[in-house]
Amino acid sequence: MTGFPSPAAEPVRPEELYQSVILDHNRRPRNYREMEGADARAEGKNPNCGDKVIVWLRLEGDTVADVSFRVPPGEGCAISRASASIMTTAVKGKSVVEVEALFARFINLLTVQRAARDPNESPAPTSAPDLGSLEVFSGVSRFPHRVKCATMAWHALHSALREAVASAHGA
Repeated sequence: MTGFPSPAAEPVRPEELYQSVILDHNRRPRNYREMEGADARAEGKNPNCGDKVIVWLRLEGDTVADVSFRVPPGEGCAISRASASIMTTAVKGKSVVEVEALFARFINLLTVQRAARDPNESPAPTSAPDLGSLEVFSGVSRFPHRVKCATMAWHALHSALREAVASAHGA
């Protein structure tokens, strides 16, 4: 015994866990590639900071068969890259209706619920339990200037999804 407390004895605060997930997806983004044969492509831009993301989408029937993204060099922060990465893992294999509902819940988490919370309050892990891994962004809502960073890829996905659905239905 060294007399030092065990590192495992200290509980991990949700904010620390959330930060580690965001940093992991920033350092090792999932689905980070251009997509050949995509049904749709859309760009997201944040005019406040200059961030940019490109999202590709491929549907099979009513299901998101594949989704990917790229951030041009020097045009994306950790939050925008991590949000796009987690987004792609969350929507792949889901129906268009499920993706649209997830989009609405995620945007709601970062915008509508922000207005209803005390700005000094820590994000509550139960604020949107159906968001799964996307819940890590609940703390971003306390920083209004970073909300656009977290939602930029989602708006691009939303545009790509509408384009793909319209194309599939001959519109």
